[in-house]
Amino acid sequence: MTTAAKHRVLVTGSAGRIGQAVVDALFARGHFVRGFDLVPTPRASDSIVGNIANNEAIISASRGTDTIIHLGAVPDDDDFLTKLLPNNIVPIHHILEAARLNGNQRVILASTGQLNWYQQFDGPYPIRVNDPLEPRYWYAAAKVFAEYAGKAYAMKHKIDVIAARLGACPRDRALLDYIGESEIVRDVYLSPGDAGRFFTCAVEAAGGFGFQVVYACSKWIQREVFDLEPARRLLGFEPRDRWPEGIPPEIIGDKPIPGAP
Repeated sequence: MTTAAKHRVLVTGSAGRIGQAVVDALFARGHFVRGFDLVPTPRASDSIVGNIANNEAIISASRGTDTIIHLGAVPDDDDFLTKLLPNNIVPIHHILEAARLNGNQRVILASTGQLNWYQQFDGPYPIRVNDPLEPRYWYAAAKVFAEYAGKAYAMKHKIDVIAARLGACPRDRALLDYIGESEIVRDVYLSPGDAGRFFTCAVEAAGGFGFQVVYACSKWIQREVFDLEPARRLLGFEPRDRWPEGIPPEIIGDKPIPGAP
């Protein structure tokens, strides 16, 4: 179920691969989109250059919006103390506090399928949102923190918080090759187009659901690894693409795509 009301959305990490897909999809639907990133955000209604580790900057950027999509983070495992702690954990506090202080009605936190890392390879399938967590490493552990912090805020402050466990969206050629060379990872591929459609559904869905966890990926090829029924039921999300559909030409370059039919 979706609503036709137009929203005012703050997107952190808006200049990244998923961020740009989200900005474009929301803008195309007529929503006001404020981008927040270390560099200017192309095609956003409003673009703020800032650091997600800056609490006051996040609070200021979220004023006048009703929804926050938090994508900004170090995108994979890195040094915990110097990279993941300041960029992936501390900003969760800033985002949720900004939502509380400014009366944002909804926060959508980018989580990861890496929270069920070993089950992806060993089963059982499909992986459901209430299956036991098996984080891959520190990056995934930081997302566990983000999910539980989001749940606490949703319950205490009565706002809608969605933890979106995202599939694998290629941001460069190395990640594209990694996805293409693994049958399992191809089945959790998330195209930029489907990412944009998913977050648009998450913004437009009717509210009042509190805290929810959903998986988001494109269509599977060999095996349904992630259970998309919660995203379908809660948000109305249906993926359209399947590996390797929707990969931007600038990532593909002049090399063949592994695993392409």
